[in-house]
Amino acid sequence: MGTFRTNQNNANIHKLNTLISTVIVIFLLNLSLQIWLLYTALNYALEDNAQIATIAFIGSLVIFIICLGFLYYLPTGKPAENDH
Repeated sequence: MGTFRTNQNNANIHKLNTLISTVIVIFLLNLSLQIWLLYTALNYALEDNAQIATIAFIGSLVIFIICLGFLYYLPTGKPAENDH
């Protein structure tokens, strides 16, 4: 029985394109939400409202960790075959 990573790397090109496109769209959505949260944190920090700024920063940090987790789903490609 293979693992997710092994099956993913042996997939055909259409599956790889779909998988990569999906992960990129999720990254872009998370990035836009993260930028909005950092913008909110900066605005509230400048207004001396540290509670909301801290919550917005923590939310942005959680989204960053989620994006790091999604890196697992990116295919690495087929291993190079040696010509011995």
